[in-house]
Amino acid sequence: MFMDKKVEFDTPKDGVLNSPMNEEAVDILIVGAGMVGAALALSLQSLPYRIALVDSQAEGTFRQTTSTPQSVSEFEPRVSALTLASQSLLAELGVWSSLLPTQISPYREMHVWDELGTEHIHFDAADMQRSELGFIVENRHLIASMHTQLLQQENLDCFFGANIDSISRAPHRSSHRSSHRTSTTDGSPESVISLKGGQILRAKLLVAADGANSLVRSRFSFPMREWDYGHQAIVTTVKTEQTHGKIARQRFSESGPVAFLPLNDTENSGRYSSIVWSLETERAKQVMSLDKTEFMAQLTLAIEGRLGEIEDVATRHSFPLRQRHAKTYVDNGVVLIGDAAHTIHPLAGQGVNLGFKDVSALKKVLQQAYDDRLSVSNDLLLRRYQRARQSDNVIMMGVMEGFKRMFEQQDPLVRLVRNLGMAWVNKQRFIKHEIAKQAMGL
Repeated sequence: MFMDKKVEFDTPKDGVLNSPMNEEAVDILIVGAGMVGAALALSLQSLPYRIALVDSQAEGTFRQTTSTPQSVSEFEPRVSALTLASQSLLAELGVWSSLLPTQISPYREMHVWDELGTEHIHFDAADMQRSELGFIVENRHLIASMHTQLLQQENLDCFFGANIDSISRAPHRSSHRSSHRTSTTDGSPESVISLKGGQILRAKLLVAADGANSLVRSRFSFPMREWDYGHQAIVTTVKTEQTHGKIARQRFSESGPVAFLPLNDTENSGRYSSIVWSLETERAKQVMSLDKTEFMAQLTLAIEGRLGEIEDVATRHSFPLRQRHAKTYVDNGVVLIGDAAHTIHPLAGQGVNLGFKDVSALKKVLQQAYDDRLSVSNDLLLRRYQRARQSDNVIMMGVMEGFKRMFEQQDPLVRLVRNLGMAWVNKQRFIKHEIAKQAMGL
């Protein structure tokens, strides 16, 4: 018997969370209800698994908003550049149709150029027989839309506002009854999560979707390969003198790339953009310390005035850039997805898109487990997920690292080759199509 669709934890004065039940056994337990974790839960709605979703944030954090921004300060600084493949997944999950048209900012073209050269690469959706290359959506709208769907999902219990007290493994209970027709197990132990307040969740499969600083990944000591980029990303929203024309713009420089991503607004004036400015750490600190007027002037120079003057800017935020990649995504009934498995430089806007690819691959494996009457923790099947995703993620991370290193080189010969290379690629229709297809997730 499933619990109510949502389990909210109220914190009394003594700080102890109250819960209606002491223990629940599920097939799949997902830690992290952000975009990737929520997408995985939704993708499993057609399968008869018992699922639990845990997140420390209260449910009210994820509520849908229907208001449309009318100034830079009303946009959320965190946005996602979604590929067509990600849009297709979200449509399949019923998420895309619940977004308002004003909350979706399609872009039809992309201009990429080097500050020290005269050449560029221009991508146009029309050349691909498409109406757009991708979409810019504020993260809050995506998450809220997902959570609206989650609270209607029959095979899912949501534990919001729930902090994890401990994570451990325990022998698999032979008396544990699944809600589906699995007839075999692989002997993997169950994962046991205790929530502050006394609630205990036991799961055959534990999925870590709890971000770059994953508690689950740390608890089970997944080996990692990681390093600092030596950069910080500055993110904010700006209003420009000229309209963006639904064009995404990215300018590379030796100090780091800056991207202007087009946004919608109430008047559809096309003058609002979300920016991601990657700079060497010391330079980023200097830029963050500038007053508003000087910051706008510096940003106008960084984009070479392609959109006229920067007329207004919202509160700036910065965070260090660090690449992480788990050497294994699977360990004894525990699986990593999204940023818990890999983080990447934002210059290509592929972060959440790689996470959505993880979701599709893991869902496929869990579908096969059901079809073949295997346990959801079957190691051979879970290794298929790892093989499907690890190589793709490594390749993308390698490409992004190569781009970063190539554009930070100050050698005049490298600069020349870089500029000539951009000119050559821009003239090669087939190569441009292949690059665009990869970027669109097709």
